[in-house]
Amino acid sequence: MAKLILGIVGEMGSGKGSIVKHVEQNYNAGTHKFSQILRDILDRIYIEQSRESITTLSLILRKNFGEDVLAKSMYHDVYNDAHDIVAIDGVRRLEDIAYLRELPNFKLIYIDADMETCYERLIKRGENAGDSMKTFDEFKRDHLADADARIVDMKNYAQYVVENNSTFSDLYKQVDDIIKQNI
Repeated sequence: MAKLILGIVGEMGSGKGSIVKHVEQNYNAGTHKFSQILRDILDRIYIEQSRESITTLSLILRKNFGEDVLAKSMYHDVYNDAHDIVAIDGVRRLEDIAYLRELPNFKLIYIDADMETCYERLIKRGENAGDSMKTFDEFKRDHLADADARIVDMKNYAQYVVENNSTFSDLYKQVDDIIKQNI
C-alpha cells in the first residue's frame, strides 16, 4: 500500500487540528503542520507566536527564498515520514501542495465551516497570542491577510470537501470514510 497523505486545508477555526489529532490517534498517523517551522524559528529567536509574527516571518521567508520554501520543507518531511498515513495541517495556498501532489496517494481535504462557528472555535482554543481577545471584526479582517486570503480558493483543488458545522462525531465519520476509500 502506498502511503496515504492527507493535506488538510480550511479557514481559521474550521477544524484542521481536530482532524489531524483524530487521524493521529485513531490511525497512528504521522503529523506535520505548515506553521511549525515558523513557530520553531520564532521560539529560537524569542519572539512571541502571534498570528502577526507568524505571518510576517512567512512573508519574509517566501520573499527571500521563494514562494515554495515551506512547501519544499514539508515535502521532505512527509516523504521521510515512515507512517502509513500522514496528515498535514495548515495547507493555505497552491504553492503549498505543488510538491506534495507529486507524491503518490496525496489527497487534499477542504474543511468547510461557517465563519461564526470558526470564530467561536478560535476564541475558545486561543492557540496564538491574542486570539482569545479577538473581536469578530478583527477575525474577519484576518481572513484578508496574505496567509489566509487564498484558502477559500483551495476548495477548487480539493479531492474532498468535509462539512464541519456539527459534532466531532459527524466530522470524524466523514474523515474515516475518506481514509477507508483510500487505503
